[in-house]
Amino acid sequence: MGSSGLYQFGEEIAWEQAGEGVLRKVYGYDNQLMMVVVKFEVGAVGDLHEHPHSQATYVESGAFEMIIGDEKKVIRKGDGYYIPPHVVHGCVCLEAGVLIDSFSPQRADFLKVDK
Repeated sequence: MGSSGLYQFGEEIAWEQAGEGVLRKVYGYDNQLMMVVVKFEVGAVGDLHEHPHSQATYVESGAFEMIIGDEKKVIRKGDGYYIPPHVVHGCVCLEAGVLIDSFSPQRADFLKVDK
């Protein structure tokens, strides 16, 4: 699916709807790696799901009730988490916030394809 440019400027990247109360911006990526910023409103839900990608996330702001596999924890600004491939996970936003996700390989499903 190609790659992003070397630099990404936040003001030039449009927020995309990723669910009710959830917006995302795709930043740098190539076939092996992708960074995504995800903004949540209070009460927004990241539905339980799984994918073949490894995921590491940093909590830039807010608080979230996070479920990874059969483990549930509250995570806050400054925390992070890792999700191995094919492990079911999701979250509920307790305090409005932003997550910075990194995926390997890229989430091709997040890229717009012109047809």
